[in-house]
Amino acid sequence: MANREERGDGVMSARRTERLLNLVICLLATRRYLSKEQIRASVEQYASCQTEDAFERMFERDKDELREMGIPLETGSNSAWFTDEVGYRIDRDRYALPEVAFDPEEMAILGLAARVWQTASLAEAGSGALLKLKASGVEPDESSLVGIEPRIRATEPAFLPLLHAKQVRRPVSFAYRKPGEREPMRRHIEPWGLRQRRGRWYLVGHDRDREAVRVFRLGRISGTVRADGPDGSVVIPPDVDLDSLVDRYTPTAPAGVAKLHIKSEGGQGLRRRAMSAVPTEDGWDEVMVTYWDEESFADELAQYGPDVVAVDPPEVKDTLMARLKLLAEWPA
Repeated sequence: MANREERGDGVMSARRTERLLNLVICLLATRRYLSKEQIRASVEQYASCQTEDAFERMFERDKDELREMGIPLETGSNSAWFTDEVGYRIDRDRYALPEVAFDPEEMAILGLAARVWQTASLAEAGSGALLKLKASGVEPDESSLVGIEPRIRATEPAFLPLLHAKQVRRPVSFAYRKPGEREPMRRHIEPWGLRQRRGRWYLVGHDRDREAVRVFRLGRISGTVRADGPDGSVVIPPDVDLDSLVDRYTPTAPAGVAKLHIKSEGGQGLRRRAMSAVPTEDGWDEVMVTYWDEESFADELAQYGPDVVAVDPPEVKDTLMARLKLLAEWPA
């Protein structure tokens, strides 16, 4: 049976976020490699695992998720003599971002986005992780943790309305365009939960028209998300496994490798997961990055504006150009 915290319940989702934050704090708090035993003793949710197998499964999922987020998780050893004792840490230099400046309008948008998170409980959990790390004999460097905050990337306009509908258990309707279809269709959904995969958000719910469970990518929702019933009328099955449902919907392997030209010091999110980066000329680098589908990837590239140019393959380049054309034609 899947662990309860990986399911659709909002409290369980918060616990999962706390665990990932604790793990990042542990791995950033010291330049030493931490053994699995030290990590398990320091992160509360790992310490509560009843069996070694349960801890191993949870830890492997979390490592994959951190790497998907672009966090530079390293493996290595603290001893030149006993290299078979594997430990883990986060490379601080690669994790740190250069100074970023925002104009007043951008700051206002960031302020609104920050309200999605209630961080008090996460801060308390993070402090507990540091105390346990000290108790295990590892002296953390807390200066390296300045500025760590949970972040949520939700550029899709449908995210907040769907999050609220899920919280109040309200049915919704929206126009949805399936891959390969030119025109969207109206869907009537009982929302069960939201999940993120490789930078994109997905809604899992019961499709009233088809009387079946369905997964929807938020980027394919167009127009306004409308209420389609009273609050409290959605019943979320107690044993639903949202993560498994989304995993069945999303690709299991990358679609390909894209060649990008990125301005020096720009495109940090892309650089973190790049396969290679080679300086070219005039302050640009040629960077090779894997992508999972051209539409999602083009949406991501468009956010970097003139700092990123798609060179190859043609489908990524063409999709990005179409995105940028739409942005240019958008009314001011």
